[in-house]
Order: sequence, then C-alpha cells, then structure tokens
Amino acid sequence: MPAKVSAAAVHILTALGAVCGLFALTDAAAHDWRAAFLWLGAAAFIDAVDGPLARRIGVEKVLPQFSGATLDLIVDYLTYCVVPAFILMESGRVGPVAGGFIVLSSLFHFADQKSKTSDGFFVGFPAIWNVVCLYVFVFDAGPQIVIPIVFGLALATFVPLKWVHPVRSEFWRAPTLTAVALWSVAALYEVIAGFPGTLAVQVIFAVVGVYLVCVGVARTCFGRGKVG
Repeated sequence: MPAKVSAAAVHILTALGAVCGLFALTDAAAHDWRAAFLWLGAAAFIDAVDGPLARRIGVEKVLPQFSGATLDLIVDYLTYCVVPAFILMESGRVGPVAGGFIVLSSLFHFADQKSKTSDGFFVGFPAIWNVVCLYVFVFDAGPQIVIPIVFGLALATFVPLKWVHPVRSEFWRAPTLTAVALWSVAALYEVIAGFPGTLAVQVIFAVVGVYLVCVGVARTCFGRGKVG
C-alpha cells in the first residue's frame, strides 16, 4: 500500500473517533446509556491504536500538511470531555454549572504545553471525564457525590500531581498494565450487562482506581521524569 494511502487511512481512523462521539451524543440524548458508553469505548479504542500506527507509518513525514496531533486533540476533547459532560447533565447527576466546569477546565489541560512528563505521566488531572462518567454509572452515584467530585477534579487540572497514563507510563509499568487490562475487561462486561455495576465489577473498579492514584502519588514523590 502506498505510504500516502496508509497515512491517510490512519488520519481517517482518528477522525472516526468524532463520529463515535456524535453517535454517543445521540444515544445519550435518548437515555440509552449502554449504547452511549459503547460508542465512547469504541472512540477510546481508536485513540489507543491510532498513535502507534501513525508512528509506525511516519504519518508526519508522509502527510506533513495534516497534523495528526491536532486532529487527535479535537477528537479527544469531544469524546473525553464534551460527551461525558452531556451524559452527566442529561442523566441528572450534575447541572449546567458543573458541566460547564468540565468543558472549561478540560480546555486548559489540552492547551497545556507541559501536561506530560518524559516517562509518560500526565501533570494535573488529564481530563479523562469519560472514565469518571463510567465510574458514576457503575456505582450509581447521585448528584450529592458527583458534583463535589467534578469540581474537585476540575480544580485538580491545575495541581501538579502526576497521573498515570494507562499504557505509556514507565513507572511500575508491568503491574499497571495488568491492572488496566483487568479494569478494561470489567468495564466492557458492565457496559454490555447494564448499570449499575455488579459487586465484583465495583470492587475491581475501586481497587484499580485506588492503585492508579497511588502510582501517580508515588511518581510525584519519587519519580525523576522531566516535564515536557
């Protein structure tokens, strides 16, 4: 396959994440939460595979007039922030003020030139509102719990605590990949089975969530990767 065709195919794959986001919005408006999360999961899967493909093909050199990084940021902002904010509002978990805080604070994360470390960690809360939203549905949390969490995480965008990247972080890499794999299986099962989560899934979500936060704290205190 010619290099330009391969590079264009990767860009199209990345852009399909926005289509998944549109379909997720449509299903969320109809209160079909399972379908909405399945579309968000598809978008997250695309986000996980398009980067390695782009680097392998050398997309930046083959099609330099198109910025894959910019395209990725646009799609991620839609699927990681805007759609989850809409889901939380539409499901009655938060109001427009909290929803506005989600989309507003997330913009500053995406615009932050120093939001990542050299060893694959995020600096400040990395605007993974799709994950937060899934936790809300798995635990069937109400507004009295969700609203403080939303404001706290929005403010955490500007706090220089390190947050683990599920795939790229080098610090405690093997156990982190194992934990993320277990979490992903539990998440897929629960989205297909429906909400709220079973006790087993809730335990997995709680344990993995605490573990990942602890990895970030440990990296903040003891890691040596440079920011940039």
